[in-house]
Amino acid sequence: MNYAAQLEAAIDRLHEEGRYRTFIDIERDKGNFPHALWTKPDGSQAPITVWCGNDYLGMGQQPSVLEAMHEAIDATGAGSGGTRNISGTTVYHKRLEAELADLHGKESALLFTSAYIANDATLSTLPKLFPGLIIYSDALNHASMIEGVRRNGGAKRIFRHNDVAHLRELLEADDPSVPKLIAFESVYSMDGDFGPIKELCDLADEFGALTYIDEVHAVGMYGARGGGVTERDNLAHRIDIINGTLAKAYGVMGGYIAASEKMCDAVRSYAPGFIFTTSLPPAVAAGAAASVRHLKSDQERRDLHQQQASILKLRLKGLGLPIIDHGSHIVPVIVGDPVHTKVLSDHLLSDYGIYVQPINFPTVPRGTERLRFTPSPVHGPEEMDKLVNAMDALWSHCALNRAELAG
Repeated sequence: MNYAAQLEAAIDRLHEEGRYRTFIDIERDKGNFPHALWTKPDGSQAPITVWCGNDYLGMGQQPSVLEAMHEAIDATGAGSGGTRNISGTTVYHKRLEAELADLHGKESALLFTSAYIANDATLSTLPKLFPGLIIYSDALNHASMIEGVRRNGGAKRIFRHNDVAHLRELLEADDPSVPKLIAFESVYSMDGDFGPIKELCDLADEFGALTYIDEVHAVGMYGARGGGVTERDNLAHRIDIINGTLAKAYGVMGGYIAASEKMCDAVRSYAPGFIFTTSLPPAVAAGAAASVRHLKSDQERRDLHQQQASILKLRLKGLGLPIIDHGSHIVPVIVGDPVHTKVLSDHLLSDYGIYVQPINFPTVPRGTERLRFTPSPVHGPEEMDKLVNAMDALWSHCALNRAELAG
């Protein structure tokens, strides 16, 4: 077996399909987000504006967050020194979990190193806690949820995306006495659409199922205190397990679940992904806690974020560009071809200093390749003008189709 040749062939396939991903080396500029320095392949540097970051609210440069991290690292050093069970639980971890439990109105919260691990570890562990459990999973759930459901060894049912009627059919076909869980998201990040949370909770009540929601793209940004779409819609009390991240709106790192004390205790005690992982550094936990605390009262930043997203969508629609608009902060522009998507991304970066990463299969279905923009409160009018003008010019340059404009 020529292993090197096999690896080369696998990578060549990605190149041929236009799906090969390259790292863009950037250095973010504290106090000047969304601006950064791009280190080109030749080693030279150029200023760019980041339009695809997940630091949705610019909290990665919030002074209170940075101050909390500095204080923690000065007090405790760099790492936590162990797993949560063996010397890796500190006052910083406990404070953050208390902030998160309070955020979602739950008895408890449990920290993980990422929301991916939180989803994977929790969903793969639940059948150990509820023998015979059937998990009903939305077809467009995140890869971390799919992986957790796949690995758990239990039964699973996949319902068509946001199709409540299809889910009902699946629930009705199964034994009423068997434990059940419905897993879904609040904001689906590739199209920016919302899950039918109330209707799914109604079905869960009717069929005696637990509810599990991924609020990764909503925490910090929706609800009166940033508790997500479930808080905004007054539905958090109907969700058994809420998954969230500290790496997007909160601008730091880490993931978590919020649930009942017994649920968190059971997952903590049985999930290998929690038990055998070194805990977050105390400085990261301290910064995340400060960020969660700040956003519980910073509605102005949330409002400005939504305003910026609305403006960008309106302006891109005005150019006739094919965007998807479900009313969330996600702004996907559909290109529909992996090669064209990569060309657009490359030209935006090299010619205009605008960084937006192409989104291709398998992240999205073939034929729906796209550029996904994430406007934030720190993108000003000048950055917005530059982006819109660049997209207009490049769309014409690549001879891509535009929507018919009314009037």
